[in-house]
Amino acid sequence: MQHTIMREITPLTQNDCFMLFSRVKKEFSFPLHCHEEFELNLILNAPGAKRIVGDHVEVIEDQELVLIGSNLNHAWFTHQCVSEEIQELTIQFHKDLLDEKFLRRNQLSFIQKMLENAQRGILFSREVTSQIRERILGLEHKVGFDSVLELLSILHDLSTSRNMRVLSDSSFTAERPQANSRRIEKVFEYLNTYYSRPITLAEVAKIANMPEVSFSRFIKKRTGTTFIDSLNEIRLGHASRMLIDTTHSVAEIAYKCGFNNISNFNRIFKKRKKCTPKEFRQSFSGTRLFI
Repeated sequence: MQHTIMREITPLTQNDCFMLFSRVKKEFSFPLHCHEEFELNLILNAPGAKRIVGDHVEVIEDQELVLIGSNLNHAWFTHQCVSEEIQELTIQFHKDLLDEKFLRRNQLSFIQKMLENAQRGILFSREVTSQIRERILGLEHKVGFDSVLELLSILHDLSTSRNMRVLSDSSFTAERPQANSRRIEKVFEYLNTYYSRPITLAEVAKIANMPEVSFSRFIKKRTGTTFIDSLNEIRLGHASRMLIDTTHSVAEIAYKCGFNNISNFNRIFKKRKKCTPKEFRQSFSGTRLFI
């Protein structure tokens, strides 16, 4: 089954520890995608839905808890699920929330191992999901440092739990090109800093210290998208965050995110997100917290 993989730029910023998004819905509509951040996904009342993680495909039961690693393709599809009240709670956190040196300490060895395995996706056992689901659902009622401590505590308890299943084949994830070379990181840092103004291929090629033609090929090979698509994805990520977080008008957000006209913004947004900016804003009537 061929799916196009969308690279999602999440609305999480470097100042956030994690983002929590909780909603009740009738279907899964988000396409197969990947992102830099780790994702812990709790899904309730969706028996018959289909989960894809890496090269692993499975029909799910009425509740499940899955940890997805950085840049691992994943999605849930409605498939044979006929539930009117699918509940989904997603927690996304930076891949460097827990620093590598910190993870090497004895007390964190279980979390370190779990995060390594998450590069292939982990399904936690039914018993563990039942035990821990109320704590995950309760996270949205905690604030500040308490919520960070509770997330770490949940991750620790999951990391020492029994019968977790690694989902995707190791060869599948190992073959993925590393989109994280220093050169690409420098380019993305630059785009994330200056996305609100016009940016040319020439100036970014200079940042990468490459001729334009070589840089065009390089970014396409590394990310699977063209330079302009990569730039638009970053702009859309910032626009998504503003649509959720602010009361700015759609036009204001378009201009603040570097789109030179509103119709261009609407067209690109709809093509990528499969809905208009206004519909996207309305669809976030679930609880969304940035901690």
